[in-house]
Amino acid sequence: MRQLNFLSSDALSTMSQDDKLIDLNAERAKRVHDLNEKRLNEVRQAFEHAMPLGKAKKKPKNKPKKR
Repeated sequence: MRQLNFLSSDALSTMSQDDKLIDLNAERAKRVHDLNEKRLNEVRQAFEHAMPLGKAKKKPKNKPKKR
């Protein structure tokens, strides 16, 4: 069998050492995460606008009842 080499060994070594290569799957995952985070923040803000939480009331410190 004859092996076909489309890239020279110099091209392969250059590609393996190239720091500017971009992992497209990782970049897509980051973008999807950012889009989901943006959507989540929009829903959170809409919910807080529709139903504000208000400040938590502190329980008054009652004296224990005498028996």
